[in-house]
Amino acid sequence: MNKSDLIEKIQGNTNLTFNKSEELVEAVFGAIKDALNNGERVEIRGFGAFSIKEYRSYKGRNPKSGEPVTVKAKRLPAWRTGLELNNRINSGF
Repeated sequence: MNKSDLIEKIQGNTNLTFNKSEELVEAVFGAIKDALNNGERVEIRGFGAFSIKEYRSYKGRNPKSGEPVTVKAKRLPAWRTGLELNNRINSGF
């Protein structure tokens, strides 16, 4: 499922127009992006949590040449599945 599919699914499950459904999806994703950008954790009970994981810089190697390189510190988004969603997905096995 991609973003357009999600918008259409919301439109089909509600009385919202496509444009209103699109605004809703954009608002939710925008709020999550803003919170993560501000260093906040976003938790949706029963679904999962988004957070930012910080990595320190470290010495690595260029895989092509083998030369040592310094990898800069970085912040990356992380996702952890909620217990309820995890159980629901695994209950079919």
